[in-house]
Formats: sequence, structure tokens, C-alpha cells
Amino acid sequence: MLPSRPLLHAGIFALTVLQALASNTFIAAVYEHAVILPDPTDKPVSPDDALALMNKNMDVLEGAIKEAAQQGAHIIVTPEDGIYGWQFTRESIYPYLEDIPDPVVNWIPCTDPSRFSPAPVQERLSCMARNNSIYVVANIGDKKLCNSSDPDCPSDGRYQYNTDVVFDPEGKLVARYHKYNLFRSETQFNYPKEPEAVTFETPFGKFGIFTCFDILFYEPAVVLVSKMQVDTVLFPTAWMNVLPFLTAVEFHSAWAMGMRVNLLSANTHSIRFAMTGSGLFTPEGPAAYHYDSGTEEGHLLLAELSTRPRLSPNYPPAINWSLYATSIKKFPGENDTFSGSVRRDIFTFSELRHKAGNATVCQGDFCCHLVYQMSDKKKNEVYVLGVFDGLHGSLIKYHWQICTLLKCKSTDLDTCGQPVETAQTKFEMFSLSGTFGTNYVFPEVLYSEVQLAPGEFEVLHDGRLKNKQGTSKPLLTATLFGRPYEKDLPHPLRTF
Repeated sequence: MLPSRPLLHAGIFALTVLQALASNTFIAAVYEHAVILPDPTDKPVSPDDALALMNKNMDVLEGAIKEAAQQGAHIIVTPEDGIYGWQFTRESIYPYLEDIPDPVVNWIPCTDPSRFSPAPVQERLSCMARNNSIYVVANIGDKKLCNSSDPDCPSDGRYQYNTDVVFDPEGKLVARYHKYNLFRSETQFNYPKEPEAVTFETPFGKFGIFTCFDILFYEPAVVLVSKMQVDTVLFPTAWMNVLPFLTAVEFHSAWAMGMRVNLLSANTHSIRFAMTGSGLFTPEGPAAYHYDSGTEEGHLLLAELSTRPRLSPNYPPAINWSLYATSIKKFPGENDTFSGSVRRDIFTFSELRHKAGNATVCQGDFCCHLVYQMSDKKKNEVYVLGVFDGLHGSLIKYHWQICTLLKCKSTDLDTCGQPVETAQTKFEMFSLSGTFGTNYVFPEVLYSEVQLAPGEFEVLHDGRLKNKQGTSKPLLTATLFGRPYEKDLPHPLRTF
């Protein structure tokens, strides 16, 4: 007699748990999804039309989830906005929202879909997880009714949240996270009243979760890593690439190295909106990543990661990010400086006029030092050493400290800081350091054609970012990206 389906599922799930418990590694997947977008409208569509659009996207996601599970993945992360897209008004997004309960209710939507309000999206995601015995991470929208007794209740009587959900291999809802740091265009959503630090335990480590813009802020990003001691961060995102410091693969890999945790980053894919770049990033560097600005296709990534990286013999030691830079005097030599902008931030730059040398640039008390040797300096390419210490952002302002070895767009110094994706000059060596006032510094090295440099650079204990044996490809930028969180302006909810 064949076993019943519930017993068969329970056996598969138990086997998956035992395999995970017996290993110091697990297989993770992320899917970069080319989202099928609704037609632009300021008026709400019908609930049936909204669900039809979401089902088209979930058809694609389900295919990726099945493929990941067949390749042995224990968990898969899908992107922010991956089920309904973006560019909504508060009113037009409403038909796409569901009431998402607190996970303490112990709910499996796949087997008990009528327990709460109609939730066809949660039901389908739950069944994807259950039918494939895999953790599924997705981004959807939550709606919560409120009334006049709540002084913060919006005039339409509801809160709307950008929300991540996680379903375990049985299909149970095990995590719900409301995005706290909304990007300036997300006017369709509300801020949660307090930042949430959402974690959950798995057979292969302790996981935390947040969304896109959240990664740049102390709450929740640093809280999860430093206070909650998670092993792995799940990161649905809709990241618009911004050169020279904030392309998705560049910054997300640097963040995982600087925070010394795994980061599972799943980006939406849209050439029109400069969205691409997903990866499985570790404290030692990228395990796998994908960047494609030329096609409109989705992409599945898998990699084997350490369950608890802090226990790994390869776990990188803590860095004193200012030790070297504060121990030396300013380098002598060519210190003629000029101002240039990276987007709206005014940097101080110094041109690297020779094939080899050293330089120091400062803004106020913050200084950056560089020793370098170009292997073949191209006459039509200009590199600079740059420094920035100040507030960045519009709706939410936050403090950056940046030291960068940077290729300019052209030989015109006015182009230094403008986006550029190609280079021809390689470096035999570089050593970059800064007098950082924070322990939160993220090391970035980006090659021509927006390629990472795994294994080709290191950060020494004293805070120097160095290449190991020369750059194998032409260099776009080597950057130390610091975040002195205590200098940030208050969150918009905390300005009173």
C-alpha cells in the first residue's frame, strides 16, 4: 500500500530536517524575477483582476521554487515587489493586499485556507513551500484596519505595509516583517509604529529578515546582526543600481563581509529601472551572484553556505577600521584637491597623476590614505582618491563616511563621481584606509563591467583594504563605505 500524501509529506520533511541537522552547511537559493507589471492606473482594479496578475507572477516563482527544491535547496528568497510590482498609489494597491496574521497563530494556509480572511496569495505561497518541502520567502502587502480611537489611523481607516513573509517546509507561516525604512516613492505604504526585529530558528541556523532600503540603517539591520546574533539575513529587494558605490552586488557583498553574516539577496529584474543584481553573499565574499543589464530574463542562483558562519574556521576576525590610518601622518606629495559630486554628495578628490604613489585627502577630521601602483596607466583614463563625510538622502537622511579609489568618467575632472561601467587600467597594488569613526565599514572592490573580485582583495586587521596579487581585471572603484549610525538624523516617525 502506498503511504497517504500527508504521511509522505511528513516523511520528506523529517528527512530534510535530519539532513540539515547532520551538516554544517545548507543549500540556499535566490531568484531574480522579471516582474509582470500591472497596467498603470490611479484607480483600483477589481480583486479578481489583481489576483490574476499576482497569479501570473506566482506561476513564474513557483517554477523557480520547484527547480530550486529539485536541486536540493533548503530555502529560497524571492524579490521585493515580486508578486505585484510597483508604482502604485495608496488606493490602487489596495486590491493586492491581504490581512497577514502574526505567526504566533500557528497557521498553515495551504491546509486551512478559510481560518482567517480570504488570503489566496498566502495560501498559494504556503502550498509552494509545503509541496516542495522548502522554506519560501516572499514579499507581499499587509492591510490592517484601524479606527478613530487610534490617533495615527489614516483617514481611510487602514494601515498598509510592505511585508515579507516566510513559510516553512510544512507550509506554516513562521515570520512576518513590516518594512520600516520606506524609500521615498513608497507612498502607498505606512511605516510600522516601531521597528521590528524578526528572527526565526531553522535546523540550519538562526535567520533574520528585512527589506531593501532597511539594509542601510541601524534598525533593523544592525540590531538583527549585533544584538539578535542571526547567522543569515534574508533580503528581498527592489534595488536600483547606483554607481559608483551602490550597485546591488557591490554593496550587498560588502555588507555581508562588513557585518560578517550570510546575506541572501533577491532582486527584482527590470532594465528600465536599473534593477538587477542578486546573490548569495558570505563573510568571506560572494558564493554566487548575478548581474544582467542586457536582458529581461529572470535568474535562479544556488550555493552551499555555512549554517553558523561564526563557528567556521574561516570566519574573518574583527577589524579595527581606523587603526592604521590614525597611526600615520598624512602622506606627502600631490595633495592638490578639488570638489566633485557623487549624485548630490560633495566629495573632496585628489587626482592620481602618476603610475605609482601615495596620497591623502581629508574632509574636516576624516582622512583617507592610499598607496598604489598601476600596472598599465591608460592616458585616456583618470583615477582619483576621494573622501566624503556627511549626511546623504532626502526623506530619510543618514550619515556616510567614504574613502574611495575611483575611475572618472573621462579625462575631464568634472566627470569624477559620475557613473561609469567600463575601465582599462589594472593595478599591481593598492592599499586604502581611513580614519573611520565607526566599526561598521563595508569593503567594496568593483571591476569593469560591474564585476566583483572574489578572493582578490583582503582587509587587514588594521583596517587597510588591499589587493592580494594585482587586479585581474580593470578597476572601477575600491571603496571603504562607513556608516556612523549615531550621526543619523531621526527616522521620520521619531522627529517629534
